[in-house]
Amino acid sequence: MDIIEECRFGVHDISRTELDGDPALPRFNMPLELGLFLGAKRYGSEAQAVKRCIILDVERYRFQRFISDIAGQDIHAHDGEATRCIEEVATWLRTQSRVRTVPGGRAIAAEFAVFELALPALCALWTLEPDEMTFGDLATLASEYVAST
Repeated sequence: MDIIEECRFGVHDISRTELDGDPALPRFNMPLELGLFLGAKRYGSEAQAVKRCIILDVERYRFQRFISDIAGQDIHAHDGEATRCIEEVATWLRTQSRVRTVPGGRAIAAEFAVFELALPALCALWTLEPDEMTFGDLATLASEYVAST
């Protein structure tokens, strides 16, 4: 909640709704976080009212089957393709922030592909396999990678 409070720009991908565990249930952290973000924007202080977010899903109108109350939001489809997702977010962020130095999505996607190739070697430095990484591990590795390039 602290991150949502501090964040002016929110990126919310609601595409991961697969069933997991026993009993098989979907993980709905992202829709919860989106709801908190939209609630802060709508009901929060003046500082919260300037929040902007992008909502992504695999298909443009798929959300209507499981979270219909966000109808009226501009949902961006990425077709499950990382490059398209990156392009959508980069274009949106450049437009919303009005920061012209935000690189184009294709340039970011190309760098992401290089990072993905380097990831096994980066994990090896931590004696960690890529499939063992937590989100925190990935965030730290990505930050260190960006700082070193």
